[in-house]
Amino acid sequence: MTMPSRSTLSRWAPLAISAGLAVGATVVLRHVSPYAGNSPLPGCPLYALTGLYCPGCGSTRCLYSLVHFDWAGAMAMNPLLVISLPFLLLMLLNNAGLRMRALDPLMRVLANPTFWLVLLVGYAVLRNLPWFPFTALAPNAA
Repeated sequence: MTMPSRSTLSRWAPLAISAGLAVGATVVLRHVSPYAGNSPLPGCPLYALTGLYCPGCGSTRCLYSLVHFDWAGAMAMNPLLVISLPFLLLMLLNNAGLRMRALDPLMRVLANPTFWLVLLVGYAVLRNLPWFPFTALAPNAA
């Protein structure tokens, strides 16, 4: 039996690690509710210190809702995460070498760190604005 080459391992490692983390998170979130008062799952430290929502605020509750097939609840907690998950999967598959030529322009945008920086900072600013429609971006707005 031959061992896979180092380049093959380095290509597939992020996808394998992400899949393992997703399975682990799914198992935990099927059995532990972040909504429970005595939940062992951590809250957002930035929100606890400042009262401001970061781009990740509501992510645990969003993923909990997704694991329980509550799409509306997931969107109420963190709509950016729900929308971003398919794109993150595409990025992982693209990194592993599973590429579709039609998606090359999209992959160039998604691979640009500046895109993610602007998106996340912009989302953090918008979800903290105190008037509609931006209040809908805050966790638990629904």
